[in-house]
Amino acid sequence: MSTVATILLSALPLAAGWAVHVWWLRTCLTTARRDPLTGLRTRDGFTRRATILLRDPRAVVVLADVDKFKRINDTYGHAAGDALLKATADRLAHHVGRAGVAGRLGGDEFAAVLIDDHGSAADLLAVLHGVLARPIDGQDPAVHTTVSLGWVRAADFPADDLSGLLRRADEAMYAAKQGRAGLRRAGLGWLFATITSRRAGRTGARTDAPTIGVAA
Repeated sequence: MSTVATILLSALPLAAGWAVHVWWLRTCLTTARRDPLTGLRTRDGFTRRATILLRDPRAVVVLADVDKFKRINDTYGHAAGDALLKATADRLAHHVGRAGVAGRLGGDEFAAVLIDDHGSAADLLAVLHGVLARPIDGQDPAVHTTVSLGWVRAADFPADDLSGLLRRADEAMYAAKQGRAGLRRAGLGWLFATITSRRAGRTGARTDAPTIGVAA
């Protein structure tokens, strides 16, 4: 056997071991970027994918917050609360589709970026808002609530990065929650300005009065 062949054969176990190690590292990284309860991407995984999607001028950023989630937990227990979060995540991911991304930012707060091919984001999100309020299959019908949605077209604020767009979507979502509107779009000064902006204590609260538009 030639010297070259001998060297190659002796290197095979090392190469195989390295390949397994790389596969293991990728598996660990993928797992770390997935929320164990909902299966959605965590904040880090969501941010990486969402940042890429925002290169598309059709991108729409959505922030969703489960209404009265603490009441569900306190009344029906944490298992019921977990089931509600899982159902919310599944429904959100389904409506976002493979072209977009959905993630759980923490607690009962979710975010998504979808690609609005037909300029019908308002209609799509109105449908989603109704779907998210449905009772959960296999659970007590009483274990359900609404989900407040805020959204913004990335093209409306081309200077904003993902963080800035999420802030605007958050402001719109909070206005929807306060006004019990369910769904609201961050706009260009169309209707009114919130006074409180982001909820007290939330990172990134704006000091100026943000403008919020209607849902359509």
